[in-house]
Amino acid sequence: MSRRRRKALPKEPVRCEIETLGHDGRGIARQDGKIQFVDGALPGETVMAKMVGTRSKFDELRTLEVLEGVAERQTPPCEFADLCGGCSLQHMSADAQIRFKEDTLRENFAHFGGIEPEEWVAPMRSESSLGYRRKARLGVRYVPARESVLVGFREKRNSFLTDIDKCVVMDPRIGERILPLREMLHGLDAYNRIPQVEVACGDDEAVMVFRNMDDLSEGDQGKLIAFGQAHNLHIYLQPKGPDTVHRIWPESAGSAEERLSYRLDEFDLTMKFHPMDFTQVNAGINRTMVHRAVEWLDVNPGERVLDLFCGLGNFTLPLARRGGQVVGVEGDDAMVVRGRENAELNGLENVDFHGADLHGDFTGQSWAKEGFDKILIDPPRSGAEEICKYLTAFGASRIVYVSCNPATLARDAGVMVRNGYRLVRAGVMDMFPHTTHVESIALFERDSG
Repeated sequence: MSRRRRKALPKEPVRCEIETLGHDGRGIARQDGKIQFVDGALPGETVMAKMVGTRSKFDELRTLEVLEGVAERQTPPCEFADLCGGCSLQHMSADAQIRFKEDTLRENFAHFGGIEPEEWVAPMRSESSLGYRRKARLGVRYVPARESVLVGFREKRNSFLTDIDKCVVMDPRIGERILPLREMLHGLDAYNRIPQVEVACGDDEAVMVFRNMDDLSEGDQGKLIAFGQAHNLHIYLQPKGPDTVHRIWPESAGSAEERLSYRLDEFDLTMKFHPMDFTQVNAGINRTMVHRAVEWLDVNPGERVLDLFCGLGNFTLPLARRGGQVVGVEGDDAMVVRGRENAELNGLENVDFHGADLHGDFTGQSWAKEGFDKILIDPPRSGAEEICKYLTAFGASRIVYVSCNPATLARDAGVMVRNGYRLVRAGVMDMFPHTTHVESIALFERDSG
């Protein structure tokens, strides 16, 4: 039986009048009752757009020409913004972007939690919306038709890699080296056997981790090392799983040397991490975020503090600097080890790190039995609905919740409010400028009434 052919998409541009903006950053219009999702369009605009996909209930389009623009529109700072999937809001002014993120959080609180904070705080903004991104996974693909290796993010709405030669949102140590990276990869024997490059930057060093499908020849390893030397980059290989990641330049005498670092000067802390560890991508916003979280918790000497999903101690150690006894808990054993390394490095003895399954009731664990006066929680995108049901058992007077997903924050906030806490204040953080990613922070206080 022959496979049904997809209906050909119209080639003629379509006129779209944009009504609102979806949570994914696309303009939303309607034509003959059918929804149109339009990349690169803003509310109030009239655009001519190309049809790029169609479904029974909606069409997908990409803006070709703006017939009637709005004040919120700006010229994207990156020449590849219209096509590259790494950013989705470069055509929107910085003020409009942050309002969009605030509106997203407000709508989620109302829809999923049925609540609203007593106070909305001013958003945390980056000093610059460019050159901020310190971590990323870049795709690599050899394209025979172009006789070229592409490196970068996927195009919007498809699996092709965008043909870029630089990235203005990446840390310049990486973003300005895309073209020489492509040229170097094209010159390898294994030019078509390296599918991705992980990049990570600390304050002083930057790293590229090459995922090599096959063992590399001595010549190829030499070219990678020469690239690292020329551009002041540390070079790692990953022949198989994450546990096979190892440094080939500079030469490493042991795993203890395979660390990057960043400073939290306000707390006199140096935080070390492995290139594959989770760290916040925006160093400036991270410093502001840590300051606000510590300020809101208001830890006093003698208090016990719990930091859930603590990672390598990004919040744990600053809280320990403020006094009290801090317990950091993490589901990833490797990060527990990293937290202990950082506590020792910074001479902190009033902090303990523990590994635990954070998807169920952990109130019976030895480290939890004494209860806690203050709690910080920074869960993954899936949130912490089950955990929030148990937090009241500790009797903490304050809980700070740091979130990378406004929907799960709103859902979990509803759980905490129903279990004896008030949502005192909340706000967004522009951790990922030019994208629809919404990072936020909320303070809950135990309801004394």
